[in-house]
Amino acid sequence: MSHDRKQSGFKQRTRVDEALAALRNVVDPHGRVEHVPLPDADGRTLAATLRAPTSVPAEPEAAMDGYAVRAADTFGASDRSPELLQADTVEPTDTHVGPGEAVRVHTGSALPEGADAVVMIEETETIGGEVELFDAVAEGENVAPVGEDVEEGQELYDPGAVLRPSDLGLLKSVSFTEIPVFERPVVTVIPTGEELVQADPGPGETIETNGLTACRFVERWGGEPEKLDIVDDDPEALKAAIRSGLDGDIVVTTGGSSVGERDRLPEVLSELGEVVVHGIALKPGHPFGFAVVENTPVLMLPGYPVASIINAVQFLRPAVKRRMNAPLPDHPTTEARLERKIASEPGIRTFARIRLSEEDDEPVATPTRVSGSGVLSSVALADGWVVVDEPAEGIDAGERVAVQNWEANQ
Repeated sequence: MSHDRKQSGFKQRTRVDEALAALRNVVDPHGRVEHVPLPDADGRTLAATLRAPTSVPAEPEAAMDGYAVRAADTFGASDRSPELLQADTVEPTDTHVGPGEAVRVHTGSALPEGADAVVMIEETETIGGEVELFDAVAEGENVAPVGEDVEEGQELYDPGAVLRPSDLGLLKSVSFTEIPVFERPVVTVIPTGEELVQADPGPGETIETNGLTACRFVERWGGEPEKLDIVDDDPEALKAAIRSGLDGDIVVTTGGSSVGERDRLPEVLSELGEVVVHGIALKPGHPFGFAVVENTPVLMLPGYPVASIINAVQFLRPAVKRRMNAPLPDHPTTEARLERKIASEPGIRTFARIRLSEEDDEPVATPTRVSGSGVLSSVALADGWVVVDEPAEGIDAGERVAVQNWEANQ
């Protein structure tokens, strides 16, 4: 990094979309696959196509409590003229239903051989060893046929699907016990700054929070964080810490990414590898950048907590998802009326922190802050943010806005 750049700051800032495209070019899916027990596959990214090895149900089943019968034996049955059949009132394990016979069944039990329909229990009355039927049924009525739920060989999920609890239930129903998933990408998190401490700060010291936040985000997004101890603003110490994380999939640093005298990371990374982007047209948080060192992407999150969080969501999240070949879902949004104007600078993507409330049964978005990248409470106590894209010069009060709940999903 040149002396002139340190003095003058960022003369050029890369637009967010351009930076994301460049990041995508240097972050490739790792392709590593592991097989995990079915109960542990919740939230994991599927690594292979899954097809049903068996049908569900595998044999015809009763879809209602009642009596299994031959449909032909019920023709003409009604309240006024019930049909009378010989009844087996105890559900058997191996019973044949012959002409004029009925067998007691329960929902989900196998349909006895010879039966082709079920009369619901409320349409019957048992008299000794016989049963009166007050309703006629057609062949197949109240019966779940083979494969009604899932057919053998049916394609269930494609690679890249993120499995949910309901998916695990379906997979268990067709007898899966292990699931092939992509390994969680390992993300080394390196907090930097000689002024940082973990607790009990003295004069001139600050409690380190960015490393904790980044690690929990990485876990939420499907990665496996490995947090290092705080590293001082010493080039050799920074180099050693970065090299120690290169065996993983992504290295993330927090702090030291700007252009001040103590911001050594861009210079260190340019010596270790190639700095691809440094300086983003984003507010708050323009001192973000990333490099490639020995084929490993290294993301530089700013030291101010709000700037660190915004850049983590915008850049670290897609990097983690891409490493394990997982989809990147959109943030859920709430449409609301903007209570006060949001000011922004043309050419800069702005993230305005928002509190949501209701007025006359209408969601109302109240901006808390646009600036103030060190005010952590402005994010932690917000309900979301509104993104003002680069061409706009703010958003006027009264406009409808989409409040992104960026912490609601993976």
